[in-house]
Amino acid sequence: MEREWLALVRGERRGPFTLLARAGLRLASWPYGVGVGVRNGLFSRGWKTVHRAVPPVVSVGNLTLGGTGKTPCVEYVAAFYRDLGHRVAILSRGYGSDAGRNDEAMVLEENLPDVPHLQGRDRVALAATAAEELEAEVLVLDDGFQHRRLHRDLDVVLIDATRPLTRDHLFPRGTLREPASGLRRAGAIVLTRSDQVAAAELEATRGWLARRFPDTPVATTEHRPAELLGGDGPEPVESLAGKSVAAFCGIGNPTAFRRTLETLGASLVSFRSFPDHHAYSRSDVDELGRWAETLPADALVATTQKDWVKLRVPELAGRPLRAVRIGLAFRSGQDEFDAALRRIAPAE
Repeated sequence: MEREWLALVRGERRGPFTLLARAGLRLASWPYGVGVGVRNGLFSRGWKTVHRAVPPVVSVGNLTLGGTGKTPCVEYVAAFYRDLGHRVAILSRGYGSDAGRNDEAMVLEENLPDVPHLQGRDRVALAATAAEELEAEVLVLDDGFQHRRLHRDLDVVLIDATRPLTRDHLFPRGTLREPASGLRRAGAIVLTRSDQVAAAELEATRGWLARRFPDTPVATTEHRPAELLGGDGPEPVESLAGKSVAAFCGIGNPTAFRRTLETLGASLVSFRSFPDHHAYSRSDVDELGRWAETLPADALVATTQKDWVKLRVPELAGRPLRAVRIGLAFRSGQDEFDAALRRIAPAE
């Protein structure tokens, strides 16, 4: 259902009935937009309570549904403050998990084992717990741009460069959670996956942001493969070059993962995608095994770290399973971004 909706709103489906469907979704987006505007207005005017935590709060969020690559940015921000010598805690809603720990939490716990990660519906209560019981000095709010109940000292908003806001629409006609004007609340904007678009398109997006939000710094980044996980230990990602690779993932932007593998020089023989935050069942693993049996004998199976932490199997049908760990790499604007983070850091 989600895939069909995305194909519809992104114009991947054609025909007279799809035009009618998109028109209906546009009509439905009007009352949604009114509701979003009223809610934001209540918070902005102080008519709904905003709770201030004792430590400074940095929110890493976005304007859209689906993946913009928040997890590597959350990891970067948390590690930034940790390396300054501050006690950091990450707070998140925990989407995609009924048990409290979703795939993003497991990735962050693996990559930042010394940074506690609290998950729950009430992030105001989580902030109090982190400050009182963990003595956290900085709080990083994961996917918090629309979570207005908790005051933040800095709002970092991510935009996927491969899906510019100028070509998107308000939900349910598009994937925007709120209008692009909401970026007025942002203290820093980060364009992710900037390496996956043409230079002219990237500059057009940056120019549009500069005209609309001239006082907000804009950084460009890419999700750079860091290493392969699985097997006897980490391996260099360059080892994928020239190899036959079949891949699968359950993330918000599967096309981006496919492009990453192609950039590494992998020869893709098959690719499968699941919904974002997919909870793999035993039958899913069995089906993936049957799929792997159809692959060439020398094929390696690759997935994302977010998927791998939920599977933890070394192979599928005798084909090695490897996970690509991704890190955030700045192409421009890192000094300005770091300065924004440093401005709200506790006094040393």
